[in-house]
Amino acid sequence: MRTRTARHGSVAAALFLALCAPTAVAAPVPRTPDTAADVSAAESAGAALVARRAALAAASRGGGAAGLDFRACPAVEDLPSRVRCATLRVPLDYARPDGPQISLTVSRAAATGAGGAARQGALVQNPGGPGASGMYFPLVADLPGWERIAAAYDFVGYAPRGVGRSAPLSCTDPAARPRGPVQEPVHPSPAYKAERLAQARAYANGCARRAGAALPYYTTLNNARDLHVLRAALGEEGLTLMGASYGTYLGAVYATLYPGHVRRMVLDSAVDPDPRRVWYRNNLDQARGFEGRWHDFRAWVARHHGTYGLGTTPAAVQAAYERARDAVARTPAGGNVGTGELRAAFLQAAYYDDVWPDRAAALAAFLRGDPSLLAAQAAPDPASAAEAENATAVYTAVLCNDAPWPADWATWDRDNTELARTAPFETWANAFLNLPCASWPVRARQAPVAVGSQPERLPRTLVVAAERDGATPYPGALELQRRLGAGSSLVTETGAGSHGVVGGRNDCVDRHVERYLLTGATPRWRVTCTPHPEPAPVSLDDGAAGARRALLPPVV
Repeated sequence: MRTRTARHGSVAAALFLALCAPTAVAAPVPRTPDTAADVSAAESAGAALVARRAALAAASRGGGAAGLDFRACPAVEDLPSRVRCATLRVPLDYARPDGPQISLTVSRAAATGAGGAARQGALVQNPGGPGASGMYFPLVADLPGWERIAAAYDFVGYAPRGVGRSAPLSCTDPAARPRGPVQEPVHPSPAYKAERLAQARAYANGCARRAGAALPYYTTLNNARDLHVLRAALGEEGLTLMGASYGTYLGAVYATLYPGHVRRMVLDSAVDPDPRRVWYRNNLDQARGFEGRWHDFRAWVARHHGTYGLGTTPAAVQAAYERARDAVARTPAGGNVGTGELRAAFLQAAYYDDVWPDRAAALAAFLRGDPSLLAAQAAPDPASAAEAENATAVYTAVLCNDAPWPADWATWDRDNTELARTAPFETWANAFLNLPCASWPVRARQAPVAVGSQPERLPRTLVVAAERDGATPYPGALELQRRLGAGSSLVTETGAGSHGVVGGRNDCVDRHVERYLLTGATPRWRVTCTPHPEPAPVSLDDGAAGARRALLPPVV
């Protein structure tokens, strides 16, 4: 649900691109309560107009993605020659479809047709965030297990507005981002909270200063409208989408706005779309979810005490982590890994269990006097500062624009102080990440879309979730399925919690997804798959996790 610095698989280019300054645009339409309904109607009409134009352009050039001019990808994309790239022009403000325009970058690998498979159209992917780029997605066609899907579908990725080279957004100079070590107190004092509140206000003001008039237009609603235009430009009557994490919410909003243009949707690791939870309460839920996965990691390490020597109970492993945290608070590991970097590195263990062996080995080595593994895994990479700032800026703008947030610090302080009593691992870091929304300099926030309120029944959709996912807790999948209606099916990986279930971890899940994408058939209302195997421990002498399965690059 929220953007992180992702681990890059061998098949993936960087998820984000170098930051560029946004182009100046004309002043936005003021959004006041008296004009909100009129603006919404104008935006809907503008999106319909732009999509019709894109569909006509595709038809005039022969359809089948011919509406986009796919050529060799720019070198900055770092994609192989068989992947082709294009740009899609969309309005900054759909209420003014002929007003200022922005360009979105798009990538595509054409369907292989292997085995005589008939082409079924374009499979579009959104990997989440918000703030993540899907430009790498065509490379997934080469992964084992994807051959039959790649034979039938063009694999289409894109960078949503604000991300990479798609009207890039930034809120501060990337060079000004902390380079480490960052020292976070275990129990933030009133003075520390006041400091973070001031930093959050400064960041929000920086978003307004650097983005200018464009700032209100980075929203999920506009992302859905952009996706509607992309579908039309690809020559597709209906959208076939793989959305992960935040991409599930984007897909659900798209289905609500454009139910007649939904073909198939795989929604993996579902965000709770209840408007009452978007986005403030969703983030409180996420902190609770991370606490559960942090326990799962510690329990796994305890079961492998013979390998790591970190304790035979989750509590003992927690004590080992706290010793490391106290040590880096005094002397940063490698000179630039403080308590903030340590927490962020181990948060990855709450996202993906395939990093468990590496994190456990690094913690054990550090406590035995060798900080090199921990420094290698946790130290910030100065070369990715622009990517990280771009991701944070887009994440912040979309979530802050999408919905009202509490404006008074007392509410944040009360809710997070209470939550931290039972979920201390990530609560305050999560709160401070989102705190710019308390003073967001956009006059009127959008009301969250009532997902599932469309008058017509949706085609069959497929929701996939891990029962112990921390980033997008499982109740969100139940709520999403309920709102999508009787035509939706939910595939649950029981007893597992890695974020992003589809694509290499669980054969049972992947069989359901492949069957659905190739035939449109879904399983019954709810089905379960047994959990994928836990990772094998790696001894300190191994130095690496060894051979691993080919996975989709991680969702965020």
